[in-house]
Amino acid sequence: MSFLRKLLGLKPSIDYADLIVRGAQVVDVRTPGEYQSGHIKGSVNLPLQTLTSTMSRLSKTRPVITCCASGMRSASARQLLVSNGFSEVYNGGGWSSLQRKMNP
Repeated sequence: MSFLRKLLGLKPSIDYADLIVRGAQVVDVRTPGEYQSGHIKGSVNLPLQTLTSTMSRLSKTRPVITCCASGMRSASARQLLVSNGFSEVYNGGGWSSLQRKMNP
């Protein structure tokens, strides 16, 4: 299980509320339609299929938390961001569970 968690970028001890206080950017990589049906307040919608061309909207000096519907697309987005020079990127998993983790 730990291999899978590491592969997906999921770490059980991440304090998401603290990351937000530190200025983390929440990136929702779902489609615009999915995003409109519900999302984390203050998040930015950069669909996974356009992330390569839109990641310049993000700051490389602030933490990034990726989220989607279940955690699969956000894991791919995390890997893409890390491979493009973002140093502090967390896979928040599904947006609704991430929202609960950010506001315990």
